[in-house]
Amino acid sequence: MIRIAVANQKGGVGKTTTTINIGTALAATGWKVLVIDLDPQGNASTGLGIDRALRKRSSYDLLVGNCDIAEAVIPTRVPRLDLVASTVDLSGAEIELVDIERRAHRLDIALSEAPAGRWDVVMIDCPPSLGLLTVNAMSAANSLLVPLQCEFFALEGLSQLLQTIERIRARFNPGLQILGVALTMYDRRNRLSEQVAADVRAALGKLVFETSIPRNVRLSEAPSHGLPALIYDHRCSGSEAYIALARELMARLPLRELAAA
Repeated sequence: MIRIAVANQKGGVGKTTTTINIGTALAATGWKVLVIDLDPQGNASTGLGIDRALRKRSSYDLLVGNCDIAEAVIPTRVPRLDLVASTVDLSGAEIELVDIERRAHRLDIALSEAPAGRWDVVMIDCPPSLGLLTVNAMSAANSLLVPLQCEFFALEGLSQLLQTIERIRARFNPGLQILGVALTMYDRRNRLSEQVAADVRAALGKLVFETSIPRNVRLSEAPSHGLPALIYDHRCSGSEAYIALARELMARLPLRELAAA
């Protein structure tokens, strides 16, 4: 089972939008996908159309041991795409996990107990922080996808994120690999976007995906309808970009993990 954490400690860079739409694209290819909403704001859950009243079990329950992963899963309207939703309880999870044994590995333990062959790919939507929830995601993942906004402060926190990844490798998960960096909110009319993209590519080289995700109104509208943009409007520029990004991502996936699922 391939496990992908979608992480960046900076907020508003497109983590949730990327998680939802890449997950949808992978499901459209025939893969069985699980999205885990690990952000207390619960935007991935809302964006996939799961009303708060339906979130009987959540990622909070999974982390603190109130249920197993099979009990927490909710089917979505997207064929072959399941969800472990988030609730407001998750905002207190970092405090509650302090006294729990192997607190940095709670998600890894839960995923290891998943029914064999149930899912091919797990995508974990991380909160905008480098706290214990994100550490859990990185400890459970074998790959890391980093959305990076094409704006002035984009590179400011990247070195901190890379340092955190190295610490995770050293202490918890030596097999964690960076799958790639996805440039988001790219505006071709803005010279700053071009300059940031050029700087990121110069610094990180082939680690950066060729596809950039443009600023697009339909990407912003889709969550209010409880749908991924790929379903809400598959012909918009944002959806077309995510389809292209998904193709690139699939070419980089550690398929040995899929074969072992």
